[in-house]
Amino acid sequence: MTGPKLNEANRVAGSPSGAKAQLRWVRMSASKFRPVLNQVRGLDVTSASEVLSLHSVEAARIVQKLLKSAVANATNNLSLDEETLYVKACFADESPTIKRFRPRARGRANTRLRRGAHVTIVVDAFSPEELKIREASDASGGRSEKAQRRQRVAASKARAAAEQASDAKNASAEDSAGAATTESTEASSTEESK
Repeated sequence: MTGPKLNEANRVAGSPSGAKAQLRWVRMSASKFRPVLNQVRGLDVTSASEVLSLHSVEAARIVQKLLKSAVANATNNLSLDEETLYVKACFADESPTIKRFRPRARGRANTRLRRGAHVTIVVDAFSPEELKIREASDASGGRSEKAQRRQRVAASKARAAAEQASDAKNASAEDSAGAATTESTEASSTEESK
């Protein structure tokens, strides 16, 4: 994995880096963990736990247990409040690959590569500025993009319903006007025939 795995502030000597939980020698490929970890990176702990509970893959179950461990480390060792925690960093490194062999035809052998991973999650508390921003966004009507999308969809549905209602109204007005002209032509034709 290229680049630093934690935020740049962690590279400064003496700056706090948060609470860490690490699971080593997991017998699952690191590439199976990375899509799951990408979805929880940067989320607050409660949202990350909800996202992980919705996944059906085994990697999500393992990451959820590791997240609970990181939260417990933060609350017990660093005395941080669980509501203010977020996933600061999470990554999966490859562990040494174990090589096994399977016998094949004509005296040959195929290599089986048994891959593993070391998974790490770092949680830390939001800064006071970030907490103010989050409280303001929660108070303003919801969670950023999802709430805005819901509002746009509701407005679009309301416009579509209004258009359908006006179309139906115009159609009924045309039908009544068409019926009135038909009646007048029928009346005039009957008068002429008399």
